[in-house]
Amino acid sequence: MSLRIVVTVKYVPDATGDRHFADDLTVDRDDVDGLLSELDEYAVEQALQIAEDADDAEVTVLTVGPEDAKDALRKALSMGADKAIHVEDDDLHGTDAIGTSLVLAKAIEKAGYDLVISGMASTDGTMGVVPALVAERLGVPQVTLLSEVKVEDGTVTGRRDGDAASEQLEASLPAVVSVTDQSGEARYPSFKGIMAAKKKPVQSWDLSDLDIEAEEVGLDGAWTKVDAANARPARTAGTIVKDEGEGGKQLAEFLAGQKFI
Repeated sequence: MSLRIVVTVKYVPDATGDRHFADDLTVDRDDVDGLLSELDEYAVEQALQIAEDADDAEVTVLTVGPEDAKDALRKALSMGADKAIHVEDDDLHGTDAIGTSLVLAKAIEKAGYDLVISGMASTDGTMGVVPALVAERLGVPQVTLLSEVKVEDGTVTGRRDGDAASEQLEASLPAVVSVTDQSGEARYPSFKGIMAAKKKPVQSWDLSDLDIEAEEVGLDGAWTKVDAANARPARTAGTIVKDEGEGGKQLAEFLAGQKFI
């Protein structure tokens, strides 16, 4: 029987762009370019490695987001994933981590799975709680923050590295795992992979396909909200030290004043 791997990915604003909040205090995604979250690329990579080692496996990438989120799916497909699922619905605007976990869990159940792989966090929200929430909703074990992951004989095993020690963890399938940016460099899509991705299937689902009511998600259904936000102050000019024989002393005094030395 084929090993069914589902990778959850997110379309996020480019961290190098000018990111800010919209009037409703949700992230403004219209005025900045988006891309596949870098931390999710590690999840895609681990899924592909597991599939390559398995006798028979299929990798599905799943995202929840607006129309442009298909770009994130195409990137994952060009890396080597087999197919994709896009959950898109206007009522999803403003959905928080709790609501997102509901949508993901319903979509994962509908798609069918043996193993769910996620990145350790998204690069926009950086909460890192969605994998655990998804596992709870699915009622399966979670093995999170892995630097190494393998699947063999119906069991997923992995290594979680801490500041002082490393843990060896395992769980029986089905299960949810998340991987860190130490799990292995993500591959670059080849030209062949990019061309092949254009022919791979991308299913589109909305809330009705998942039997989710609009009131359960979006801003109205959110358990967490942003109450206020202030723009970051403009960067001020730095301190210039002119060396006229006392430059070293002035530099030392400045560093000492900033408590750098």
